[in-house]
Amino acid sequence: MSAPPTARPAADASDLALQVRGLRKRYGSTVAVDGLDLEVRRGECFGLLGPNGAGKTTTIEICEGLNTPDEGDVTVLGRRWATHGDELRERLGIQLQETQLSDKLTVAETVGLFRSFYATGRPVDECIALVQLGEKRDAQVRHLSGGQKQRLALACAVVGDPELLFLDEPTTGLDPQSRRQLWDLIEQFKAMGRTIVLTTHYMDEAERLSDRVAIVDHGRIIALGTPWQLIAQRGADHVVEFATDGAGGDGATLDADVLATLAGVRGVRRAADRWVLDVTALHATVPALLAELARRGLKLEELATHSATLEDVFVSLTGRQLRDA
Repeated sequence: MSAPPTARPAADASDLALQVRGLRKRYGSTVAVDGLDLEVRRGECFGLLGPNGAGKTTTIEICEGLNTPDEGDVTVLGRRWATHGDELRERLGIQLQETQLSDKLTVAETVGLFRSFYATGRPVDECIALVQLGEKRDAQVRHLSGGQKQRLALACAVVGDPELLFLDEPTTGLDPQSRRQLWDLIEQFKAMGRTIVLTTHYMDEAERLSDRVAIVDHGRIIALGTPWQLIAQRGADHVVEFATDGAGGDGATLDADVLATLAGVRGVRRAADRWVLDVTALHATVPALLAELARRGLKLEELATHSATLEDVFVSLTGRQLRDA
């Protein structure tokens, strides 16, 4: 995650690659998107972060022209799907959550097929090289690993040389090495000055790739800003997690009120078998905590600290972990 940016002025319509107003979508009695507003500036990587089922994919499918809203207005690159659909298809690149490619086509044939859908675009071999599949150029898709298939899907998404690239959960199911390879490719595209809209439920992915992030839950945006801004708004830079062996001397125990009085503690919550403290001064909180445990005769069984993340932002806003939501 890069250093905190300086404040940017509000964008006008000409600066926006994507503008969404009052978006709503229902499936029967289920509300997938509930009055969502969104703006993505040209040239930025914008992350939609939230748990599975939060409404991220439905939102991005509507923006891609693959779904229709029940209510609301969507403007993409200054155009609307109802009146400029053909033009928009030429200017967008899309990597779906699951891209079904023909197993019997080679890598080159697959990218060439997608290149044929555009009036102009990038050379096939250039896109294959971009995603580091040159050695697999003549290999059939069925012989590729999961990570290689995801890179091939990205090559197909960028072969039209898009102004705006939609990536829906691009690294789900990949091993750590494949995830990082795909991050490097996305950063290369970002360095070209193109606009990217990325959905993910991985905090580290959103923090590394996104200039700004919208945290989505139950079809609504509950937080918006740069990763640094969202983390700073919590008012606590660190998290302390610890567990004890139970009751101490004379049956002494801990409670949230006691922990809240410790030096540097800004928030206290219980998570399964452990306590979680949001703290501003790690150097002051840890000694104070150890002293309090010793005073009560409680044995420390586990202690861990980490810098605050977007996961902690989500928990502070919803009371739930992203993976549990």
